[in-house]
Amino acid sequence: MLRFLILFSLLIHSCVAPPKTKAAAGALPAKKWLTLSGKEPAVVARGGFSGLFPESSATANDLAISSSSPDLTMLCNLQLTKDGAGFCLSDIRLDNSTTISTFLPKGQKTYKVYGQNLKGWFALDYSADTIFSNVSLVQNIFSRPSIFDGQMSIAAVEDVLDAKPPKFWLSVQYDAFYMEHKLSPAEYIRSLRFSGINVISSPEIGFLKSIGKDARRAKTKLIFEFKDPETNEPTTNKKYSEILLNLAAIKAFATGIIVPKDYIWPIDSAKYLKPPTTVVTDAHKAGLEVYASGFVNDMLTSYNYSFDPSAEYLQFVDNGQFSVDGFISDFPPTASQAISCFAHQKRDTPKIGKTLVITHNGASGDYPGCTDLAYQKAVDDGADVIDCSVQMTKDGMAFCLDSTDLIPTTTAATTLMTRATSVPEIQSKNGIFSFDLTWAEIQSLKPQIQSPFLAADGFPRNPKNKNAGKFTTLADFLKFSKAKAVTGVLINVQNAAYLASKKGLGIVDAVKSALTSSKLDKKVLIQSDDSSVLDSFKAVPQYTRVLSIDKEIGDAPKPTIEEIKKHADAVNVLRSSLVTISQSFATGKTKVVEAMHKGNISVYVSVLRNEYLSITFDYFSDPTVELATFIAGNGVDGVITEFPATATRYLRSPCSDLYRELSFAILPAKAGTLVSVASKEAQPPASAPNPPLDAKDVMDPPLPPVANLATNNASGGAPPASLRSGTIATTANLSLSLMAVLALGLLLCAGA
Repeated sequence: MLRFLILFSLLIHSCVAPPKTKAAAGALPAKKWLTLSGKEPAVVARGGFSGLFPESSATANDLAISSSSPDLTMLCNLQLTKDGAGFCLSDIRLDNSTTISTFLPKGQKTYKVYGQNLKGWFALDYSADTIFSNVSLVQNIFSRPSIFDGQMSIAAVEDVLDAKPPKFWLSVQYDAFYMEHKLSPAEYIRSLRFSGINVISSPEIGFLKSIGKDARRAKTKLIFEFKDPETNEPTTNKKYSEILLNLAAIKAFATGIIVPKDYIWPIDSAKYLKPPTTVVTDAHKAGLEVYASGFVNDMLTSYNYSFDPSAEYLQFVDNGQFSVDGFISDFPPTASQAISCFAHQKRDTPKIGKTLVITHNGASGDYPGCTDLAYQKAVDDGADVIDCSVQMTKDGMAFCLDSTDLIPTTTAATTLMTRATSVPEIQSKNGIFSFDLTWAEIQSLKPQIQSPFLAADGFPRNPKNKNAGKFTTLADFLKFSKAKAVTGVLINVQNAAYLASKKGLGIVDAVKSALTSSKLDKKVLIQSDDSSVLDSFKAVPQYTRVLSIDKEIGDAPKPTIEEIKKHADAVNVLRSSLVTISQSFATGKTKVVEAMHKGNISVYVSVLRNEYLSITFDYFSDPTVELATFIAGNGVDGVITEFPATATRYLRSPCSDLYRELSFAILPAKAGTLVSVASKEAQPPASAPNPPLDAKDVMDPPLPPVANLATNNASGGAPPASLRSGTIATTANLSLSLMAVLALGLLLCAGA
């Protein structure tokens, strides 16, 4: 146990938080809350930090206390052994959350619990000595880390109390069942003299009434818990939905209620929010506090939250109509940051620090990428820099889209599959490429939102707007950017050499022409994975040239740095080039940022996404902690994200400033610490270190000239005039000359 405590101390406090200074200290103005008391909502940790560690283990409890709000409440779900000892686990059956089925493989029994036959290993069949000496905990939600299974002891109620959490909450779920088998939760609590117990909750009215007098004497709050609306409450045999209609009656034996979060903000069958109910306002009118349960980071909830768990918490406390009085959460740090850092944040709050929020195809987590709607959402969300990956059509139109292959980002596969071809210079699989279609043909398609976790994991993005928005030309993108409150634009140039030599399309000239015509007076970043493309923009020193490095690297030696500086001012690197990952654990930190900064090269990291499937366990399945790790922990100069709202909200929060004296801060994770808590046998295998970036990987051959392919455009004539420098005027003059000759001929004929 001492080893675990030491490691968790390191996990929380050895993060790279700079020392705070007195000059930087300052209390935040008091927030006004719509809770019953007017105070900030409570954070209640269900079984400690059960989103990471087995429920109510000492490590789960310690991490919850260390990483959450100072006023955290620790919730223990009470179970009783055969000889009346109390311990903390949610289910009376032990087989899903402990190793008991391995220790006693023939111990399975069937009991009737509230009218249902349940089969399993039950706590009441075993003595305290059997439970505490021979059985250990496992994580009972399979998407969560399993490497800690079998290593942590079951926690007695007294153990949790001895850890001295700021507040302690005892949940009694099965009083009637235990009483039926001659075990009394009420007598067990009385044996503790209610000492240290701040709150007791139960879904059983009879139990709460039975301990009411003792609880009032001990100044312990009693909370009535609502279950599924169509389930019957054991004491009255009434449905919970019926009991909800008479909240005044609950006030006679309880000071508050717990409701599943859907009682407050229901979600329709398509996973979008419905209008809120009046549960909170009705309960407050009756003088009852309201605690919402069921909050986790690692589950798909409503698409309205854009996969951001903090956004869900804010929906319950910062909606302008009401606020719940507390959350019951498996991830208490996320609840803490929503309340302490993000609630009541104003849109015009300036960002802290100089880190740029750069979009990846606009707000492509909410709308199809590179559409007018994705760009408008990005602006509304406070992005500093919006991006356009430039693609070319057959007839020379430059427009914005993530890839020249239209299959992932448009409906081309449903209507133009016969146009699919193989272009090995660009990708290994067949595609429908923009340079083989005219702009009119592309406009006949619909954009399509990219869902990176749809195929394997069934996580679609915003289905309601799957095909919303319009394609955007480069010219329109620049016009839009000029009119909006953004710091600048990032123009990503792809496949320039192939387009010039094989398709007669001059993408570099098209970008230069569009930028010149736009007269954009904002920051311009030119990005490419081709150093020769970046060299083409050297003549405009105010442009920031960004080298895109699309492979994992672990360092950048001095010769490589010198080579990069010949072509670029900044680099765009993968997340895994800064923090190495093994089986969803962060295992190490590379030297890439340090090396680049020594060479005066800015570092942007990509691509950040909100879906918990893309976020390591070390970041608590929380995109905000990942942001803190890259920004405060690694010191990147910009984050490239598909969800700019999450990044800007973090940077607007005082909690992102680690020099500021606050009661709660969002600390960066330290790679390798979390995985070290597990036994060596359970740890994921060590992966080979990322290779350093070699100077030769930076150098590219000069761009070929734009080929004169007379049959490339739609009409079969010469290539589009806009693709080669100087050809616009030439073509126009030639047309005028031909018209003059034709007119002269007609006049001569008329004169004859």
